[in-house]
Amino acid sequence: MRAYDRQLTQQRDANAKLKARNDALDADVRDLKTGFEAIEERARGELGMIKHDEVLFQLESNGAGAKPAPPTAAKR
Repeated sequence: MRAYDRQLTQQRDANAKLKARNDALDADVRDLKTGFEAIEERARGELGMIKHDEVLFQLESNGAGAKPAPPTAAKR
């Protein structure tokens, strides 16, 4: 009986987690069906898209990829 109670508790916990996940997915679907803001947010975040009249500035925080300026020749 105790083993069944433990299994039941575990299954209820798993079901609660899955319900929360399903609720979040349902909210995403509703947002995508009704509003353009969610679509725009996904296009920007996941696909890196920008609007036609925008300019994208990409900054690197760790300096990787930055090349040092070439040394200048000293004038005499």
